[in-house]
This record gives sequence, C-alpha cells and structure tokens, in this order.
Amino acid sequence: MLGSKLDILKQEWIDVVFSGRNKDYGAYTLRKNNPRNTSRALLFGAVFFVFVISLPTIINKIEGFIPKEKPKVKITDVVLTPPPIDKKLPPPPPPEPPKPKTDQVKFPPPIVKPDNEVKEEPPTVKELKVADPGQKDQKGDPNADIHIDEPVGNSDTKAVTEDENKIFSQVEKQPEFPGGLDAFGRYLGKNIRYPAIDRENNVTGKVICQFVVERDGSLTDIKALRGPSQTTMDEAIRVLKASPKWKPGIQNNRPVRVMYTVPISFTLGSDN
Repeated sequence: MLGSKLDILKQEWIDVVFSGRNKDYGAYTLRKNNPRNTSRALLFGAVFFVFVISLPTIINKIEGFIPKEKPKVKITDVVLTPPPIDKKLPPPPPPEPPKPKTDQVKFPPPIVKPDNEVKEEPPTVKELKVADPGQKDQKGDPNADIHIDEPVGNSDTKAVTEDENKIFSQVEKQPEFPGGLDAFGRYLGKNIRYPAIDRENNVTGKVICQFVVERDGSLTDIKALRGPSQTTMDEAIRVLKASPKWKPGIQNNRPVRVMYTVPISFTLGSDN
C-alpha cells in the first residue's frame, strides 16, 4: 500500500485519512468519487467539443433535406420622369409642303419698266394653258392633292398631321391635380370612405389606378389594375370619377391626352 508512487486519491489512502472519522461527511464522498467524476467530465467535454466543431456540417446536411422558402418579392411603384428638354436646341423645322398637282411657271410681278431693262419675260398664254403661275418654275405631281391658297414645295411626301386622339404615356409636362400631389392626397383623405367589410377584416394595401387625362383636364377610362380587395378598388374608382378637372399634359406647347397611373393607399389608423 505504501509503495514508491504516492497517490493520495487512491482508496487505500482515503481510508487511512478518514480512519475513525465520520465518512458520511462530504469530503470523503468527494474524494472517493473523484476518479469517476473526472472521467465523466473528460468524456462530456470531448463530446461537447466534437459537437461544436461538427455543428456547421450538421446544419448544412439538415438544410439540404428541408426545401427552402421562396423569396418574397416586394413590388415598388416607380414613377418615371420624362427626360429633360434642352431649351438651347432649336425646334425641328416644319415639314416641307408637298408638290403642287400641276406644273408651275415663274410669273414675275408686273412692274412698269423700259423694254431695255426687262430681264425676265412673263409666261406666254400657251405656257399658262398647261401650267399655273407661281413664284418659280416647278414640276407638278399628278398624284398630289389640290391645295388652294396654300404654300407648295418640292416634297414628294404628303404632310403628316398628328392624331389628336393619340394617348401619350410620357410628355414634356405631366398632368397635375390642381394644387399638386399634396392637394391630391388631401382630396383622397377627405373623400375616401373605407369599406366597412375591409375595416372589419383589417384589409389594407394600395390600389393601382390608371386613367386618361383628357385635353380639357377631365378623367376618362378610369380602371383599377390591382388592389387588396374588390371593394377598395371600387371605392378608388368612385373617388377618381368625382375628382375635379386636372391640369392637362403638355406636348409641343399644346394639351394632349395622357395615360396616367397613380397608387391610392388604404390604411387603418390606431383609432379604427
């Protein structure tokens, strides 16, 4: 028992130390169970260390078996502003008038002069039978339309007039509610009646509305593209139909028809 190697935690030494003493005391039990507790602590520590090291690998394995949730797409309404207009650039020249239907011969204005000073002879009666008098000699186009008291030119194409009923999506000056966007927001807040069924079901969201601002500022072709419910879409259309006239859109310094899109928000306050 009392060999060369001294180990005070051996059971023989513990019995010697606690000989004739109260072995129910905690110190005797602590020393007696020390080897088992030490081995158990080392085992638990090693298992915990291995678990921490392997945790990323375990998570990757688990994520491979669980299907990933589809990412939520947030739709944001973006209002595109028209490109700036360079006021330094001159406006494009108007299209040249088309050719006349019949030939023209130059007919100088009648001025009384001596014969020796006359440089241009007037057209003869024979020439005027097949051609009209004009400011210069010019060949006509038999397929051209007849123009009375209108300028004529050398263009082979007819002048194209812009369709007054054309609906623009982008113009030089966008339509505007009287007083601007702030006034439009106040108008909506004052006139929108929140549908009772949507208030009870706590339905909120934006209704995207589209309409045409006419040349006189009135709104036509009003429709709701999407919204949180049919009742909120119907209410947005009702309020837009009762809207006062807008300032029309301007293109080439004149009012034109413009397609306009606007979001109308339906939110419930804390007092509702």
